[in-house]
Amino acid sequence: MTLLTGVPLFVGMLQLPHSPSAEAAQTGSHTVSVTINAMSPSAPGKDDTVTVSGTLANDGKTPVTDAHVGLHRGAALSDRSSIEAVTQRTGYLPGADGKEIDGHTEKIDKLDPGTSKPFTLSVPVNDLGLGDDGVYPLGVTLSGLTQSSSYEQVLGIDRTFLPWQNAAPAKKTQLTYLWPLISSTHLTAETGADAQQTPVFRNDDLAAEIAPGGRLHQMVTLGKNLPVTFVIDPDLLATADAMTKPYRVNGPDGPMGKNQAVAKQWLNDLEDAVKGHEVVALPFGDPDLASLAHHGKSVPSALSHLGPATDLASKTVDTILGVKPRTDFTWPVNGAIDSSIIDVATSAGAHNVITRSDSLGDSGLPYTPTAARPIGGGNTAIVTDEQLSRAFEGEMSKSGNASRAIQKFLAQAQMIGLQDPEQQRSIVVAPQRMPSASQAETMAGALRNLESVGWTQTLKLGDAAKAKPDPAASRQIPSRATYPSSLRRQELPTDAFRQIQDTQAALDDFQVILAQPERVVTPFGNAIMREMSTEWRGDPKGAASFRDSVRSYLDGLTKKVHLIQKSEATLSGRSATIPVTVQNNLLQGVEGMTLRLTSSQSNRLDVGPSQQIKVDGGHSQSFKFDTTANANGRAWVTAQLYTADGKPYGDPMTFQVNVTEITATVMLVIAGGVLLLVLAGVRIYLQRKRAAAEDSEEGPDDEDNDGSDGTAGANGDNGGTGGDKPEQPGDRSPDTGSEKSGPSGTGEKVDR
Repeated sequence: MTLLTGVPLFVGMLQLPHSPSAEAAQTGSHTVSVTINAMSPSAPGKDDTVTVSGTLANDGKTPVTDAHVGLHRGAALSDRSSIEAVTQRTGYLPGADGKEIDGHTEKIDKLDPGTSKPFTLSVPVNDLGLGDDGVYPLGVTLSGLTQSSSYEQVLGIDRTFLPWQNAAPAKKTQLTYLWPLISSTHLTAETGADAQQTPVFRNDDLAAEIAPGGRLHQMVTLGKNLPVTFVIDPDLLATADAMTKPYRVNGPDGPMGKNQAVAKQWLNDLEDAVKGHEVVALPFGDPDLASLAHHGKSVPSALSHLGPATDLASKTVDTILGVKPRTDFTWPVNGAIDSSIIDVATSAGAHNVITRSDSLGDSGLPYTPTAARPIGGGNTAIVTDEQLSRAFEGEMSKSGNASRAIQKFLAQAQMIGLQDPEQQRSIVVAPQRMPSASQAETMAGALRNLESVGWTQTLKLGDAAKAKPDPAASRQIPSRATYPSSLRRQELPTDAFRQIQDTQAALDDFQVILAQPERVVTPFGNAIMREMSTEWRGDPKGAASFRDSVRSYLDGLTKKVHLIQKSEATLSGRSATIPVTVQNNLLQGVEGMTLRLTSSQSNRLDVGPSQQIKVDGGHSQSFKFDTTANANGRAWVTAQLYTADGKPYGDPMTFQVNVTEITATVMLVIAGGVLLLVLAGVRIYLQRKRAAAEDSEEGPDDEDNDGSDGTAGANGDNGGTGGDKPEQPGDRSPDTGSEKSGPSGTGEKVDR
């Protein structure tokens, strides 16, 4: 029984050497890495020769010998999902990958472990055996021997796609490709103290992006000659324009920026590039619409920023580029939408929302429908194609990845046209928001190839929005619960919008006191818009740091207008003048404010009415309040500045007033003093009278008396015969209120 059981197993072992394809599929096809780096032409004609080049790398531990590189052509794919299936396949499958094309191989004698070699295969289209129009998978394999195998097997494979179309399509697919010019936030709210308000940058990173070879430089250079629609965040233009003038980079030493020439050249190149192209301007700062919808709506006035951001977008693009942009499109992150996002996105008048097919599904249609979908309320969803839009994500600096992405893009584009050749459709492609330089180059390569084959025709985004919609296409807006959790975790929280609201309220209170409010409103208003940018997704610390820096700088400016602290004041009469000093350390004047004093015991001390305040920049000024004392004792007085609408401005300033009103005892003392003076006067009078009598008796001999005994001096000091009324102790001296701008001295007496 045991012997009989072992027979089938022994027979199976004998058959293994005769089944190389099965063995290859399990192990051998992963021994060598085959990478296709280029395929030319990307979409060949019937008289062309297809050339495929790339590299081979032995990932195994033993040499590969007696090897060769060959080309395989699989059967035409039936639909777009088949393209995705081929992309995900790794090992060699003879049934799916097809037979090796005879007569077009390259011999590889030996490939040692850890080494690589280039290869090039050239095959005439006629030898590929292509049939009907369609997308054909092409595979490049390395077949050979290893120490563990005694027969030739496929040791590695890489695949690409060959779009084949022998005749022009009956209806060309209309294609709209968005070309985004968006960057991160570079400008702060801070400006210099000079008349030009020198801007302060967070860093100087933008210079690297717009310099030759940089990401944004490549986007402009490539986009100029491509059939694309430019989608621009106006904040990028405003930042680059600020860089063309003197600017400072934030930091311990605050160095001056040195990239004015780079910024000027980039803006000049961009102005030239957009000529003849459609330009769409996103709201200023590229606000995160989903964050606003999910968290900002619960904060009063959060949505009020969208309207000004849209208006500023149009003005910025028109001013800097001389182009009137379209501002009737919004673009939520990754095109993901729900009903609340639609409400927010269209709240500022942009009735076209750019979404994506994985968010607004197509109900299992056997073809790709036209992008435009009416969704009610006069709004239109522009549904971009997910596969085409995501075709160039990932690392495109590797030639193998770039070549594969281009061929896959062409294959998907052709398959859309083959799905229903008699029906023309409008397709929109929206790539990632900030493509790298290598991604931009790969996108440009795909578009140039697509343009050369003639399967599509260019359509502007505005025209795509007006295209006749497909009645069978889905128009059902997803519920809020369906929004991807991975994107939701990256959103700005509600607390962020509360902080934004508080900063805006503080700015509103500050600007009303300024003689030149635009010097503050413009930089801070733009910074507040930047606080809501999509840039902050996935960077909560960076977002919070930026918000804190804006608020901190604003608070620092508001505190430059303040009351100078007074020490204790003494009031020694029933009425007096109390000076209070306002310090303005801003460069511009403040006005429209009031200064009000409040007594803690108004029955003891009345401090008078409030006063209008106006102080020039860099100055201080004292304002005098007439006070009236009704009783003796101490009273606390609080000084507070108010804006024109009655809101308190800055911190209050409290000081103590000591009221020392004249008492009855003091009056008795004064009366006694007066009585003594009167008695002394009578005595002097009697003495003079007696002396005069004696003189008259003595005769002329006494005429030389000069009053050396002092009696004549006393008479002159009191002005007895001079006609002037002696000053009385109760008379007030003139009001000579001090104009000092510094703080009051300790225990100062107020002016009476």
